[in-house]
Amino acid sequence: MAQPKLLTTEEISKHNTADDLWIVIDGQVWDMTEFAPEHPGGIGIILQYAGHDASERYNEIHAPSLLTSTLSSSKLKGTLDTSTVSPTWSKPPPQTNPKVQLQHEKPPLDTIISLHDFEAVAQKTLAPKTWAFYSSAATDLVTHLANRSFFDRIWWRPRVLRDVRVRDTRSKIMGLGVEMPLFVSPAALAKLVHPEGEKAIARAVGRKGVVQCGEKVSTNASYSITDIVSALPSSPPQLEPPIFFQLYVSKSRPASESLLRTVHNLGIRTLFLTVDSPLAGKREADERVRMEENQSAPMMTGSKDKPVNDKRGGGLGRITGSFIDESLNWDDLKWLRRHWKGKVVLKGIMRAEDAKRAADAGMDGVVLSNHGGRNLDTAPPAILILLDLQRNAPE
Repeated sequence: MAQPKLLTTEEISKHNTADDLWIVIDGQVWDMTEFAPEHPGGIGIILQYAGHDASERYNEIHAPSLLTSTLSSSKLKGTLDTSTVSPTWSKPPPQTNPKVQLQHEKPPLDTIISLHDFEAVAQKTLAPKTWAFYSSAATDLVTHLANRSFFDRIWWRPRVLRDVRVRDTRSKIMGLGVEMPLFVSPAALAKLVHPEGEKAIARAVGRKGVVQCGEKVSTNASYSITDIVSALPSSPPQLEPPIFFQLYVSKSRPASESLLRTVHNLGIRTLFLTVDSPLAGKREADERVRMEENQSAPMMTGSKDKPVNDKRGGGLGRITGSFIDESLNWDDLKWLRRHWKGKVVLKGIMRAEDAKRAADAGMDGVVLSNHGGRNLDTAPPAILILLDLQRNAPE
């Protein structure tokens, strides 16, 4: 095999326009001219680094394998001749939103003992845009706040004088054995919080016997589903990986079909179809903080809509969700069944009539959800939906 061609910074710098665009990623020089206009994160961020090294910015968001799985080998022009690198050439371009110096460092993990502790630390240590994205909810936060307040109305009714020396929390979720009846819910772009993103979550749930959904891995994850499954602790090949896949259907159905094939080939057998988010909610805290126009996810394929700030603001949830098919309806479940041979769960049921219709359509389960109060404000809290189901469709 021929050695990759060594390219000087002088040569690389010549390719710095939209019509002739090279960038350096981890020492490799890639021709991005054809790909840049189709980049889910928009062409702007790639143009910022045209003719320069984009490794640091790329690795903040993307998995290392994304380039080789997305671009053909013909786009690899060579490798960077490091002997020609100068401080001027290495200097990153100016950022629209300069990184802030965090006022607080993360404390040792063993000092965090509750979810409230995690939330408090996140608010102090995450970048402002990241915190705004994860903490924001729709419009006046009515549903968001009701999710918590209604859950707090549920009381234990303890029995006493029972032998509790042996305790067993093991259970099954969609046929997967778990150490406790919980799953890690999906959250988009986890790499914004930690470089290992969803891969770190996969390793943790794999060790603890929790189903990741055994985190529910999302279409909007920072890493590809292949990378996430590869990060799981090794297990016998005949066992189903402790992962459910959450799907947002793309406007490009062939792209979703291709993704479903990849997921099934990895051994995943349960699909969570998102139905409570056909359009992004008005998450005001997220809109108020402008975003860097480079946010995308490796599984957000098939859309030509570009995440850019606009007059409405910089809502990361709205902007990166522009690939979602707003036309998805009950008739499309037949399409899904043709392309997915495993179990299907509708994630986002908000009333008893739809739960009944899901059962009649042969779905394997439903998740009562209002998308965390992040989409349609004044939608009912999930606990209230459960009461509706018990009263009006107990079967």
